[in-house]
Amino acid sequence: MIKSIKIRLSPTKEQEELMFQSVGIARFAYNWGLSKWEEMYKEGLKPSKAKIRKEFNNSIRKNDDFKWLYNVSGQITAQAFADLEDAYKNFFDGLAQRPKFKNKKKSKKSFYVRYDAIKFSNNRVNIEKIGKVKYSSNYKIPKLDKYTNPRCHFDGKYWYLTFGFEHGESQASLNEDLSIGIDLGISHLAIVNHLDKPIKNINKSKEVRRLKKKLKRLQRQVSRKYEMNKKGSKFVKTNNIIKLEKQIKLVHRRLNNIRNNHIHQATSKIIKLNPYRVVMEDLNVSGMMKNKHLAKKIAEQKFYEFKRQMKYKCEFNKIEFFEADRWYPSSKACSCCKNIKKDLKLSDRTYTCNECGLVIDRDKNASINLGNYKLA
Repeated sequence: MIKSIKIRLSPTKEQEELMFQSVGIARFAYNWGLSKWEEMYKEGLKPSKAKIRKEFNNSIRKNDDFKWLYNVSGQITAQAFADLEDAYKNFFDGLAQRPKFKNKKKSKKSFYVRYDAIKFSNNRVNIEKIGKVKYSSNYKIPKLDKYTNPRCHFDGKYWYLTFGFEHGESQASLNEDLSIGIDLGISHLAIVNHLDKPIKNINKSKEVRRLKKKLKRLQRQVSRKYEMNKKGSKFVKTNNIIKLEKQIKLVHRRLNNIRNNHIHQATSKIIKLNPYRVVMEDLNVSGMMKNKHLAKKIAEQKFYEFKRQMKYKCEFNKIEFFEADRWYPSSKACSCCKNIKKDLKLSDRTYTCNECGLVIDRDKNASINLGNYKLA
């Protein structure tokens, strides 16, 4: 199985300039390839990464106006075309939207690193064309001949290198009598049938509320400055606006890191119970987001990220992962006698069974039902 590692880099100013240049060239190659791909479609041809790369090498790399392409590794542009082909494949398979041009401001600042050039020694990692870059990590990094899909990216404050490698199978012994049911929610992140306390909503914590308040204040400041510097129908971006926007990005980064860290801790806590299977409900998140009163809270909970982490951690530990049918009445069914309470409302936070008289928290009842989902 492939295990991924993320390490933080500490490049010099010269190395950082090359990294930003690599990001720009990766974006340029992707956008050029996307334009050429669409052009070939219109001409009735069948595009591929090999054809696009050949056209790029003949018309762009050999052009004297594009000599700056040779400042970085040639693998960066080659991988950009491979990523483009994967994006089209996912689109035609119905897994993603049609590929779009990458925006300099909005797209993720990342580039591919040549896997066979990566070498670790004396707390430095060698990256092709950039040189030996200092790094820090809590992981014990294995020294291998090659690594899987190494990428370098910038999160607005720090540079990181991520890569994968083949890892042995997990040796943890699983409890064959333990089936975990997880009910996701808004007041709490998740309610687990075999945990006494629900997993808290990190967005209600003091630190997150402080950061959200700070974010709102900064956004108001930058909005007022845009209005003050407006010339006709155009907005003029001053140095003070640039400083404020940088602060806003860092607050967003901090909030994202807090939420991701909380989800990692929550999913790891569930995995450490060593169940033989985990069952989650198949939520229609896109449909739930249409509710204007709950959309923001649902987005902050990051349900998709929670499910993604549960999936790969279950796979890594050889735990069966199931998604209950979207129409499975986990909340309406009694976890004791299986009676369906059809008149249950969303406002009813306590479940009271009309048949057996069971009184239980609505979400806890749902998690127990999910834990018993399709058990013989």
